[in-house]
Amino acid sequence: MRTDIIFIRLVFTGILIAAGYILNPFGTRSLSAVIAALIAGAIILFELRVQRASLKTLIGAAVGSIMGIVGAFLIGTLISRQESPAVTAETKTFLTLALTFFMAYVGLMVGAAKGDYLDLSALGGIFSDKAARRDYKVLDTSVIIDGRIADVAETGFLGGTIIIPQFILRELQQVADSPDSSKRQRGRRGLDMLQRLQNNNALDIQVIDTDFPAVREVDLKLIELGKQINAVIVTNDFNLNKVAQLHGVNVLNINELANALKPVVLPGEAMRVFILKEGKEYNQGVAYLDDGTMVVVDNARRMIGKNADIAVTSVLQTTAGKMIFGRLWEEGAENGSQDARSLNGITRRPTREVRTPTSIRTTDQSETPTG
Repeated sequence: MRTDIIFIRLVFTGILIAAGYILNPFGTRSLSAVIAALIAGAIILFELRVQRASLKTLIGAAVGSIMGIVGAFLIGTLISRQESPAVTAETKTFLTLALTFFMAYVGLMVGAAKGDYLDLSALGGIFSDKAARRDYKVLDTSVIIDGRIADVAETGFLGGTIIIPQFILRELQQVADSPDSSKRQRGRRGLDMLQRLQNNNALDIQVIDTDFPAVREVDLKLIELGKQINAVIVTNDFNLNKVAQLHGVNVLNINELANALKPVVLPGEAMRVFILKEGKEYNQGVAYLDDGTMVVVDNARRMIGKNADIAVTSVLQTTAGKMIFGRLWEEGAENGSQDARSLNGITRRPTREVRTPTSIRTTDQSETPTG
């Protein structure tokens, strides 16, 4: 899409330069070609600025400039009809021309500034503000590098038009070119995820050039873009999530989606886990489910490096995710308590084991209660 736009601009510039060279309006062919090139450049810059404006702003500017020109024409008609020996025809022409430019400029600026107050949906038809109703989703750098967005998109749960701004691509490129090996690996992973998204024919992906030079931070640029095109920001950045909500921009947080999709575990249920390491408290063992959920098991230190059947005693939901607390199934079976007898009648869940210790997303246990 971007290559086609550049090609069209080059063709437009070439036609204008050729017309200036052939028609030679300024007496010298080379000078005419240079002036034509400058005019083409000015038109392209104007077009780039217009692209950043919303539909309401464009309609307001057009209406304001038309009203200004009509007003200038009426006033200019009165000036031209004045018969005074002190006012020459050249003076009247100059006043009329200056008044036309002045009124058109003021109408353009005032109309553009007040265009946001227009209610285009009340007009219907092509002015029904369809762009505002389109389902735009803008991807953040963090969610691209994370990679889970590609899996979600392939399942068909991510609809609408996916927007990838150029400033996000630049940030990804900077991360991929970082001298730090870990950052470089993350940046390259993000570029691979983008290519994976683009290869999905079911997705409508658009790379846009919209930028906000006055805004330095990428997160604030995303928020401004979300407000301009009425888009939803897709991220897993907690801080961006909160700041965007304060600005009235909707956010889809992949981490919240992942927490919502974690399997429900109730106290008293049984499961099999792989005890990976020692817990913070005395004689505790720590395991992880396939989705990264931490499982803290009492008196399981001796089971480190082994699979263990446990009974869930409690579940704790924190801002960082879900934590499961349990005890060894054998302990409950050996005790003669009512709890132990109730465990014998429970149907055990399917085995959920960690594939490899290196694939585990660890959690700082010191930040959460020990159950």
